Amino acid sequence: MAHPRMAAGALFFDAAGRVLMVEPSYKDYWEIPGGYVETGESPRQACVREVREELGIAPPVGRLLAIDWAPNDKEGDKVLYLFDGGQLSTEAEAQIRLQPDELSSYAYVTSAEVAQRTIPRLARRIQAAMAARDEAAPIYLEHGQAPAA
Repeated sequence: MAHPRMAAGALFFDAAGRVLMVEPSYKDYWEIPGGYVETGESPRQACVREVREELGIAPPVGRLLAIDWAPNDKEGDKVLYLFDGGQLSTEAEAQIRLQPDELSSYAYVTSAEVAQRTIPRLARRIQAAMAARDEAAPIYLEHGQAPAA
């Protein structure tokens, strides 16, 4: 029986439709706010907790955008959930306080710029979730891609 690790994150947007990405101090690529699901916690609860811990804000987390099955030779199988954080208000953005021991900065980037900031599988996942947001329907992914029919 498989025992994949689960993680959850949120996509937050600005008025121009750019997505918020964070720069971890312990990685050489950018991420989205989020992290691993703890025992007894739902993916959505984990997303809310991680956003509060990493950004210091608690905006509403909306609907599911994507689920991605992502096997990893080093870390094992993962199931990753991406939720719609919506457009951050000016007030919420002004309250962002990055978790100093994990994050060094954040920026809003276009869909095209996502691939320049992060690893390919995460870029595919973020871009697919952004498209799912536009389509108003969640998407199932494998390695950040919709499986062939």
